Amino acid sequence: MSAKNIDELIALCKRRGFIFQSSEIYGGTQGLYDYGPLGVELKNNIKNSWWKSTVYERDDVEGLDAAILTKQSVLKHSGHEDTFSDPLVDCKSCGERFRADQVPDYCKKEDLTEPRQFNLMFKTNVGPVDDGSSFAYLRPETAQQIFTNFKNVVDSTARNIPFGIAQIGKAFRNEITLKSFIFRVREFEQMELEFFVVPGTDEDWHKEWVESRLVWWENQGVSRDSLELYDVPSDELAHYSKATVDIMYKFPHGVEELEGIANRTDFDLGSHSKDQKELNIKSSVTENKESNAKLALKDLDNNWVVPFVIEPSAGVDRAVLAILNEAYNVEKIDDKERVVLKLKPHLSPIKAAVIPLKKNDENIVSKAKNIKNKLQSLGMGRVLFENSGNIGKNYRRHDEIGTPICITIDFDTLEDGTVTVRDRDTMNQERVKESELEETFKKLF
Repeated sequence: MSAKNIDELIALCKRRGFIFQSSEIYGGTQGLYDYGPLGVELKNNIKNSWWKSTVYERDDVEGLDAAILTKQSVLKHSGHEDTFSDPLVDCKSCGERFRADQVPDYCKKEDLTEPRQFNLMFKTNVGPVDDGSSFAYLRPETAQQIFTNFKNVVDSTARNIPFGIAQIGKAFRNEITLKSFIFRVREFEQMELEFFVVPGTDEDWHKEWVESRLVWWENQGVSRDSLELYDVPSDELAHYSKATVDIMYKFPHGVEELEGIANRTDFDLGSHSKDQKELNIKSSVTENKESNAKLALKDLDNNWVVPFVIEPSAGVDRAVLAILNEAYNVEKIDDKERVVLKLKPHLSPIKAAVIPLKKNDENIVSKAKNIKNKLQSLGMGRVLFENSGNIGKNYRRHDEIGTPICITIDFDTLEDGTVTVRDRDTMNQERVKESELEETFKKLF
């Protein structure tokens, strides 16, 4: 059972240290959030899972980590300077500003100003003198540096198409209409892949990546019943897109995009290439006299080929929200409610909690710390030594933050070398030999 509303998730995130409002002690900053002790672990686990499946488990993808500050010419030739904007209107009655297609019903048409375009990119000065002549943008997406590094990656890896370049990183958009907690924010992270293919094979690859991404979301604990596919109509496609399929998720606030898989054709590499007239570019691109590289490959007949690009692009923050919502469960046990996050173990912020039954007993505490250190050394993720409160409260806390197992060290442990392992989902408890504990722990993952 997912959360009834977004407020339940917000309360959990604040209470248990997943997500905080940025600069909260100064009243907060709208559209900016900080990830707390548990949130950063969950976020990193999601990113690691994506990287593992996209880069490590494939033989046709390389990784990249490019700069956030982006040269103006990159975003000029990508089309962002001309197209990366929203039409905004002001309501004279309520004093609020809205995107033209998202005006609430309570605003009367006669109270609205004429729409005007608002650029969503953040500018920043580069160099010691802020005179407006030297500036860069905070990148609005991670994709463009992948395209501008295409030749570098090909030359350094000897790759040929089909192959992909993956990147996880920060992006920034000066959003005016912020909503639904971390769903739409000004600073966010993307998990983005640009997969380069032979023109003519792009439609088959597009279908393959849509299915692949659905499987990945299911492996993160997101039910297929919670997902919908939306074929973006031609009149709603981005200027670079031949076709886009959005994976939609049933968030507490409504059905919204979780990930987009776009067929970007040869627009991007074509736009950033020099000598464009020699490249048989199929997209409509503007002339580029600034680039010093041909972002193309020679085919067997020695002709230049500009690859088409399939782009699966998912927001990390939206992934966090969807996975938290999907895992959120409220169960009734003996007329009491138990909140439990049924996260997949590989995503759980804490993999196991090791709890001494008697926190003031030196022998029990020492044994608990020893077991914690042994499990931590396996490299499966964070293992927590938990020595606060009574055992029941510790169990409930770890249920609520999604810890798969709790391991209790008691007097019997000192005598017979067994510990109590409690399962989060079933609450079943069993005695396990300390010598078998590492193997039991590994089986979770």
